[in-house]
Amino acid sequence: MGDLSSAPVPALRSDDHVRGDAASEELVVMYADFSCPRCAVAALRLRNAEAPVVFRHFALKTRHPRSVPLARAAEAAALQEAFWPFHDSLFGDQGRIDDPHLWDRCERLGLDVGRFEADRRSDAVAERVARDLRDGMRAGVTGTPALLRLSVD
Repeated sequence: MGDLSSAPVPALRSDDHVRGDAASEELVVMYADFSCPRCAVAALRLRNAEAPVVFRHFALKTRHPRSVPLARAAEAAALQEAFWPFHDSLFGDQGRIDDPHLWDRCERLGLDVGRFEADRRSDAVAERVARDLRDGMRAGVTGTPALLRLSVD
């Protein structure tokens, strides 16, 4: 009989979104979906956590139709150094997640909306979101929010 265990949580990457000290010995990895109400609650609780938090996307359009567009929007904001403010804004107001509301968020955060639109439709951003989903599935994530520990050697 073969090994049915999950792969380990992927190591910290240079493009991971980390809130707190990335050099900490132990990190909390949160696989989440911006349209998931339980994820919003978990994100709020983790804002004040002692352990640094790594955010990774677990966007399944079959569960939430806006999950992939929102993940791509957050990555586009990240390319303008605004991942965490955009993250907090999305989780803070999940009732306004359609495109016009995303553009309003960009304007409030001082982002270039034209660049945001081009970036969120790019292949690189799509691959970044898809990679997080694949890695989460390999690590045994089946739903959101999923909180996993990552030890840094």
